[in-house]
Amino acid sequence: MLAKLAITASLIASAAAHATFQEMWINGVDQGSSCVRLPVSNSPVTSVTSTDIACNADATSSPGICQIMRAFRLLIVHYTTSNRLRVPIAGDAVTVEMHQQPDDRSCATEAIGGDHYGPINIYLAKVSDATTAVGSDASWFKVSEMGLPSSDPDYWATEVLNDNCGHFTFTVPEDIEPGDYLIRAEVIALHVASSVGGAQFYMSCFQVNVGGSGSASPSTVNFPGAYSATDPGILINIYQQLNSYEIPGPSPYATTSPAVAATPYPTTATWNTALQPSTVPTAVPTPGTKGIGTA
Repeated sequence: MLAKLAITASLIASAAAHATFQEMWINGVDQGSSCVRLPVSNSPVTSVTSTDIACNADATSSPGICQIMRAFRLLIVHYTTSNRLRVPIAGDAVTVEMHQQPDDRSCATEAIGGDHYGPINIYLAKVSDATTAVGSDASWFKVSEMGLPSSDPDYWATEVLNDNCGHFTFTVPEDIEPGDYLIRAEVIALHVASSVGGAQFYMSCFQVNVGGSGSASPSTVNFPGAYSATDPGILINIYQQLNSYEIPGPSPYATTSPAVAATPYPTTATWNTALQPSTVPTAVPTPGTKGIGTA
């Protein structure tokens, strides 16, 4: 009975709780919507065989390309007055930001509501020109994922996203080739995924240029093609006790997925929501702009 009530409630809420990834931060610098391919609506994609699964439906390219310098940086740790330990920091920190309505960055509203529980996936695709590349023609590799961080109680990546005012941060691998890339940020909502075609995919593609001097070329997948409608992480009844969850798609490159904890997941925000802006920059920041927490 409880499962049936939960599913009914989710069906009612699903019409009003859609969302989009619409802003980006690089090393704490707010890029706003300057390099995102915004879809025309906040409705989900439901077909894994549609070309819309790559960068969303009718998402037009942006004139902006955000810069991920990924220069070799050093963290200097003082452990005596006369010696210093220099530790390389791998890659740049990129944060994607999701909200239900365009230009609404308020933390008072859940980033994605209506019991839209599910995983978060982040992919990169190297392209010749980020402003003209076609997402469904690109070759993608996963760089970050979060599924079910805790099974006591079941706590989903989307709940972590909501805890952090829609922000999800990942690290760009330090060894990938420089050049233009598309970033594909995705939430898969599983609240009505117990039948084929019920899973809801919310994704946006961001246009970036990655600096540095890496040479790695990770193995890739295509969209459509990476997912099947019957994958165990896509066709699933989440209204039961889940002690594990198989995140759809390939394993992330150069990192690992967080293990499912058997203890309650902390709900305290790790993103400083007090510094959340209300406006949305539309121009790519100039080089050298300082971000949150920089000196």
